[in-house]
Amino acid sequence: MEEQLMIEMDEFLPLRDVVFNTLRRAILTGQLKPGERLMEVHLANHLGVSRTPIREAIRKLELEGLVIMIPRRGAEVAKITEKNLKDVLEVRRALDALSVELACERISQEGTLRLKAACQEFEKAAKGKDAAVIAQADVALHDIIVEATGNLRLKQLVNNLSEQMYRYRFMYIREESRHDNLVAEHKEIYESIAGRDKERAAKAAQLHIDNQEKSIIRQIRLESESKWNKHL
Repeated sequence: MEEQLMIEMDEFLPLRDVVFNTLRRAILTGQLKPGERLMEVHLANHLGVSRTPIREAIRKLELEGLVIMIPRRGAEVAKITEKNLKDVLEVRRALDALSVELACERISQEGTLRLKAACQEFEKAAKGKDAAVIAQADVALHDIIVEATGNLRLKQLVNNLSEQMYRYRFMYIREESRHDNLVAEHKEIYESIAGRDKERAAKAAQLHIDNQEKSIIRQIRLESESKWNKHL
């Protein structure tokens, strides 16, 4: 663990949930790296808790697909692979295209103003270079679009992918050279929804996902090459 893991206590949550949220956040933000082993004793000592909430948290993280169990090795952070990435983004691409098309039909004037404000907040966050703040602003913007559809089933489907998307989103956002492009892509999505141009909005949403996929695959391959070179 290169960075210090910090547990944030919450008097309203059971300890097991606090530990779960701490480990989950560390995985999603990359503080706990893909392939890193999660040793109960080490984590318990590090966070100042017993092994029981650690074990329960690891079990829940496995159910979310963020942790995998390896025979004779134990738990480790699930790796981000090109196949997993493509599977998730393939579904998200279709859901996002549908979301913006429905938003074009159904978004209210208030919703349009909120979306515009979210775009401005994202641009402001992007200038700050804090990946966690940028990711939060990105999620908030996309949530407004999904909310505008008024489709509860669609919202549920998007939420089911949200945690895996956050992990990929965070990896994408760390590439600072992409920030200006992200701002431009969000502006294009906003303008097409505000103009109620369904075709333009769907193309903008799909391009947004396509660019994420290319960027993350590039990072996956660079990391793989780097590890390979270290073994030579």
